[in-house]
Amino acid sequence: MIQKIIRVLFATLFFLTAKAQENDSIAIRQIANEVLMNAKAYDNLRYLCKKIGPRLSGSAAAQKAVEATARMLKDAGADTVYLQPCMVPHWVRGEKETGYVQMANGTKYNLNLCALGNSEGTGPKGISAGVVEVRSFAELDQLGAKVIKGKIVFFNFIMNPTYITTFKAYGESGIARGAGPSRAAKYGAIGVLVRSLASNPDDFPHTGATRYNDSFPKIPAVAISTNNADWLSASLKRKMILTVYFRNTSTMLKDVSSYNVVGEMRGTLLPQEIITVGGHLDSWDLAEGAQDNGAGCVQSIEVLRVLKATGTRPKRTIRAVMFMNEENGGRGADKYLELAKLNNEHHVFALESDAGGFSPRGFSLEMPAEKIAKIQQWKNLFYEYGVYDFSSGGSGSDVGPLRAIGAALAGLRPDGQRYFDIHHAGSDVFENVSRRELHLGALNMAALIYLVDKYGL
Repeated sequence: MIQKIIRVLFATLFFLTAKAQENDSIAIRQIANEVLMNAKAYDNLRYLCKKIGPRLSGSAAAQKAVEATARMLKDAGADTVYLQPCMVPHWVRGEKETGYVQMANGTKYNLNLCALGNSEGTGPKGISAGVVEVRSFAELDQLGAKVIKGKIVFFNFIMNPTYITTFKAYGESGIARGAGPSRAAKYGAIGVLVRSLASNPDDFPHTGATRYNDSFPKIPAVAISTNNADWLSASLKRKMILTVYFRNTSTMLKDVSSYNVVGEMRGTLLPQEIITVGGHLDSWDLAEGAQDNGAGCVQSIEVLRVLKATGTRPKRTIRAVMFMNEENGGRGADKYLELAKLNNEHHVFALESDAGGFSPRGFSLEMPAEKIAKIQQWKNLFYEYGVYDFSSGGSGSDVGPLRAIGAALAGLRPDGQRYFDIHHAGSDVFENVSRRELHLGALNMAALIYLVDKYGL
């Protein structure tokens, strides 16, 4: 008798689970149809890129982007839209950078270069010195001041082509850009060249933030294109080079006021439980910031729009957040966490899109194993929309601080094979974003938010 009851209970549970998944499949199909037929994300991205353009923190364009995305959130149907003030760095690139290599035969070879974000300038005359190539910090330390002092250090850290996950290669090689200038200054270097963090050979220099260590001089630092880096390395081996010259006039000004932009749909049953979805609104100044990270911003706005358009009233409060200053400071993320603590908010889940608007492949999950297991039960609902990978991994730099207050975190993971062709480079423009791929990412984000809101974690 007991065994019969158990069988009936299991059969009932199986039926209810199957029925729930069928209902969820229908709801997600409604979300997908609405996004694929009526999405506003691509048009919003066009406006950010073509009407506003580069949105470096502290710039007038960044403020225009704040105002524009606030309007977009209102148009998307957010119940409330508000700004969170935060102070941000105000770094200015200055005049177009120039540089060349003085060859032993008397000729000059011009370099494709740009200042790293936060870099000090060289002064109006520029700097010229012999160049020393290093491929690791261990090699730099071994050479020491005896070789490095008075020289320009060339960090030739190549992104590992054997890694299928390009973000792994980026993280491994990115230490040259982030910490290299101060590490070189420790041994008396007067300037730094950094190989651009790009997966493929090209002529674009890729910028990105450096972080100075106040214990050492702040020396000027520029990135050179991957093609230039390969040529420079080969020429040094053949002892064809006398000196390298470069000039940049960048400078760091006083912090200025800016804002996170927040659009909110108030929860109907558990409004005190907050689900965040967002991207960063600022971008580097070399291009339009289309993939990095206009795409993530407009996808997050689209999540609110499609929930509203399909008549979904969330149980929990859902916020779309446009974070300010991810690129060279992280001040927006810090402010969001600060206010969450101050207001004693209960953040249950946060999803970030900051890996480009390419075809979605999955979500990386930064949360306890039991919550990962719960999300993985929903995998079959995503297969037909191109998403299959729900695995443990990092979430994103803007939602990451929320781990301090116990939030489960996730990051959208699109196909990353082309991302570093344009990341932080002059090629990050609207024309390099596919409408279809951008909207596929948005619909999968909306589907995950829908499920987390419905079932919790």
